[in-house]
Amino acid sequence: MLGKFKGFLLLEDDDSQCKDSFHNINKIPSRLIRWVLVTVGTIFVMLGVIGVFLPLLPTTPLLLLALACYSISSKKFYNWLLNNKLFGNYIKNYIEGKGIPFTTKIFAISLLWITIIFSIVSIVQNLFIRVVLILVAISVTIHILTISNLKVENKDENRLGKS
Repeated sequence: MLGKFKGFLLLEDDDSQCKDSFHNINKIPSRLIRWVLVTVGTIFVMLGVIGVFLPLLPTTPLLLLALACYSISSKKFYNWLLNNKLFGNYIKNYIEGKGIPFTTKIFAISLLWITIIFSIVSIVQNLFIRVVLILVAISVTIHILTISNLKVENKDENRLGKS
């Protein structure tokens, strides 16, 4: 287990119990609730994956929401996401405040602006929507630039921050 993530939900060894920094949540009373949380978490993962390619969907918050849903409902899915080949290290580094690799920042910002400019030039005709897209791109760019740079020891890092 990773240890305590600044108040973030973590599973205990028993799949039926979860722990956060405030209290223990005993067995979730209904299998339906657990199933709903797993389903919602899976939807967040799918949207997060789409967000890698579509800059208007925020990948990191969606993956963190998925992790929160899984931490309450399923140790199996929680561990799967944290140990996922593509997203595991990315999520751990972000939660622990270690940052993201500089090359990932460059890739994300480049893809963001390419997509936004393409949308403004060839898809969106409404001036208000164009302005909103530019403001979103500026905000996301500022956010990405304010995240600390992760020092990567392995030069074969992938674009999602795996080290």
